[in-house]
Parts: sequence; C-alpha cells; structure tokens
Amino acid sequence: MIKINDYERVDDIQREGYKLIQNPKAFCFGIDAVLLAHFVSGIKIDSKILDIGTGTGIIPLILYAIHKKGKFVGIDIQEAMVEMASRTMMLNQVSNEIEIKCLDIKNFGQDFKRGSFDIIVSNPPYMKAATGLKNSSATKTIARHEVACDLEDIIKASNFILKERGQLFLIHRANRLVDILNLLRQNKIEPKQLRMIYPKITKPPTMVLIHAVKGGGLDLRIEKPLIVYNEDNTYTQEIYDIYEKKML
Repeated sequence: MIKINDYERVDDIQREGYKLIQNPKAFCFGIDAVLLAHFVSGIKIDSKILDIGTGTGIIPLILYAIHKKGKFVGIDIQEAMVEMASRTMMLNQVSNEIEIKCLDIKNFGQDFKRGSFDIIVSNPPYMKAATGLKNSSATKTIARHEVACDLEDIIKASNFILKERGQLFLIHRANRLVDILNLLRQNKIEPKQLRMIYPKITKPPTMVLIHAVKGGGLDLRIEKPLIVYNEDNTYTQEIYDIYEKKML
C-alpha cells in the first residue's frame, strides 16, 4: 500500500492508467511539461534518459507511458519532491524503469560519469533569481526561480553527462532565447530544432522548445509556431491532439 498524505492528491494522467501524486500547496505540473514530453524524440530500447529538475516526476512518467522503452532517472534538489515522486513511481509499478534521486545538478562531476546518458530533458526554473515575485512556498520558488540552479548550470552539466551526439531537450521562456543559444554553443551543444510557443496567434511568444545535440553540426531548423489557445480561449486543435496522443 503506497502512502498518500492528507495534503496530497492523486491525478490520473489518462495514459496506461498511470497516476501522479501531487501536493497542490507545493507545486503541480503545467502544460509546459506536457509540451516538452511531446517534443522529445529519439528514445530507443537501450536509451538512458535524465530529467533535470524532475519535480513530481511527470515528464519521465509521460515519456515512459508513451514509449514503453528506455531507462529514466529524474533528479531534483528538493527531498520532499523526490520522496513524493518516488512514491508515484511505486504506485505505478515503474520504479525499475524510472529512478528518482535527490541530487544537486551543480555537483554533476561527482554524481555522474562523463558521457553516461543519451538524452537529457529539462523544464528548468524560468526566472532569474533577482527578478519577479517570489512565492511564499519555498518549493514553488525553487521550481520557478534560479535560486538552486540556473540555466548555465544545466547546460554545463549536460555537456558533461551527455554522450557524444547525445540530445538535450529544453522548454524555457522565449525572452531567454539569446541566453540559451549562447550557452549551448559555448558548451558545444548545437541547437538543431526550435519551436516558439504562442498563447494566442495575436500574442507574442512566451515559451520556446529547443532540441540540441552535443557535437552536432551547424544547422538549425525553425519549426512552425505552436499556438495554445484560440481567440475564444479554447485549446487549438494541435493542443488537443497533443493531449490525446501523449496523455490519453
């Protein structure tokens, strides 16, 4: 029997019967996690996939539900989130396929072997530590602000952890695009695919999906925009299709 605390809820992710334990007062996953999972490609039977800042463990859980292959490791610096995500994997009987660890990505040199993973995914904190309103919840602050790690920490670590030609998949704020591309190239991880996410077709982009390859060639493909909402605030057909393909 997996323990579920009174302050937690169990959500059905509508895929393979898998369920996710979440604490509504701490941090719950959003559409960005689903969009990132949809964006990830290239998972093979023997792929090793690392999720940096896994939180509830939603991204590896969706990816395993979709692909049913690969070995996943999700890491997070917050012990409470790691404990909860670990119970989620036990609840779904996928602990052998998805391992959750409490690690600080800044210590990548001591916690990982060089070139040990095929794919890294990350939905990192979007906001710089000195900007924006901090939340009264420490968990939410760490998830949203670069207080425990920043973009450079994640990209430096990815260069070390990824195999040559290994893949990195990120979702981030569109206004950080220059920082992202600059750091990727500095760390010899070449951007290969970019897709801007627009809340509506009449609004500027707010997020960006990036696929990069360690040691990849100089060739960036710009995908068509991803529009989330119609003008009447309903989801666009593509968003419905993503949820049906990845979550249902």
